[in-house]
Amino acid sequence: MGVTAEKRQPEPAGTLSDSSAVGARVKALREAMDFSLRDLAERSGVSATMLSQVERGGTSPTLAVASKIASGLDLSLSRLLRLDETPHVVVSLKNEHRRHRRGGHQIEELTPPLPGLRVDVSAHVLDPGSATGGQGDSPMHEPGSRETAVVLEGLLVLVFEEERHQLDEGDSVTFDADLPHHFENESDAPTRFVAVITAGLRRG
Repeated sequence: MGVTAEKRQPEPAGTLSDSSAVGARVKALREAMDFSLRDLAERSGVSATMLSQVERGGTSPTLAVASKIASGLDLSLSRLLRLDETPHVVVSLKNEHRRHRRGGHQIEELTPPLPGLRVDVSAHVLDPGSATGGQGDSPMHEPGSRETAVVLEGLLVLVFEEERHQLDEGDSVTFDADLPHHFENESDAPTRFVAVITAGLRRG
């Protein structure tokens, strides 16, 4: 009598086959954006339990669930599924940039939340009399980080370990971003500047 081959159960229709790769991308993106599982659950409408299973590769998300997760990460579904392709080019269109406002501080993220990306570029607008480093606006970054700020318009003051550095339009400054610091706008007009943060480069 011949041996009967074990039949493999087909995956549900509309399910992504490579669950481990998708889960690894979701986890890398979530951590790159500094989101907890609960944060992403609230943004996507997918339960934290389901997100955890997806990240561990324990379940294959349906296209509908993957689309919700992508939306919670501010990505299109196709971009979420193609992030690990190399070489690749990711164009961030202006209307796709992530934007936040914290009081008088407006932030526009210019770099996409790619896994493993060690450089963050952002555009900032500080209203007159406003400062960074307020509630929900972390004044420091991971150990070894460096930051370069370039003033595009207006006047900007960097307060670094209680020492004040005034910057005029066109000036730039580079400093250790894992030490206490914040920016202030003491003028009567908005200040625009770009910040570039590179993680983990400082030595000694």
